[in-house]
Amino acid sequence: IPEDREQRRGQVSLADKSLKRPGREPRNRRKGASPFQASSSIQTLLRLSHSSEVIVIHFAPGFAPSKEESAPAWWFAYCGERLLVEMTDGGTTIPRAKNLATLNLKPVRTFYLGVLDGHPCYAAECQEEGSPPEGMTFEGLRGLVGWIHDDLFWAAGRAKLIIQWDRTHRFCGQCGQPTVDKPDERAKVCTECGLVVFPRMSPAVIVAVTRGERILLARSPRFPEKRYSVLAGFVEPGESLEECVQREVREEVALELKNVRYFGSQPWPFPHSLMIGFTAEYASGEMTIDGVEIVEADWFNADHLPRIPARPTIARQLIDGFVKKQTPESA
Repeated sequence: IPEDREQRRGQVSLADKSLKRPGREPRNRRKGASPFQASSSIQTLLRLSHSSEVIVIHFAPGFAPSKEESAPAWWFAYCGERLLVEMTDGGTTIPRAKNLATLNLKPVRTFYLGVLDGHPCYAAECQEEGSPPEGMTFEGLRGLVGWIHDDLFWAAGRAKLIIQWDRTHRFCGQCGQPTVDKPDERAKVCTECGLVVFPRMSPAVIVAVTRGERILLARSPRFPEKRYSVLAGFVEPGESLEECVQREVREEVALELKNVRYFGSQPWPFPHSLMIGFTAEYASGEMTIDGVEIVEADWFNADHLPRIPARPTIARQLIDGFVKKQTPESA
């Protein structure tokens, strides 16, 4: 990801409606291209545990449409790992249409997701990627962080998770027989032994460790060059979230923590994680990098941060929370 693109991402806020890629002209110009029109009455209120801020999210999840929908639907259509997006005067967004046939796409599987800003949402996995409709293209979801509206990104992530779960759970893991969808909830049931399987989520902790006026940031070998972030790792069976925080930090940088506090959570569809955020303070130890999960780590002041993750990731929220505490005049 070019440095200037990363900086542009850092300016994204929840209020942005769509974002234009620098140097890339929309291929399908039309008026009224903003993905959100008048505010819908269907809203979810999210209060972050670490602040009094209330964010209004115009998405209501659902399992099945309650009635025949008349409004054009958001179509989160995937071909493999790539999502269909539309290039408009307003920037990059998700296409809306009555059905996939109008987009010249043939779905392998389709799922109702809920309602976003008054429009129904559907996930679809399509046959092998062909030529996208005019003014549209297929993009990897990870590359769209900060380039489509946050609500659209999270709905696209939900779609990706459900499609992947359906594709990988067509047969029972206990007896090997075919599964079928349960009619009353998002689950699959084995036709032979009756085993019920729900969509897979893998819990992982992510923690901002501070030491006075500095924050611990580290670089994984998987990261783009020069990017640092807070520490994270998957929860092991039989382990509490707080125990996982302590273990991950101990394994990766050999430090002990105190005052571990819950921060917030966020789904992360790469491939099926639920990120549970914490803050913690340094207690003791000399930093020793494991050299496997972490290749570089250091303490940073709020006014001398390295390249960090883009909004709206929870990693960025944790870092921004630290910066805000260190520069209260900007609050």
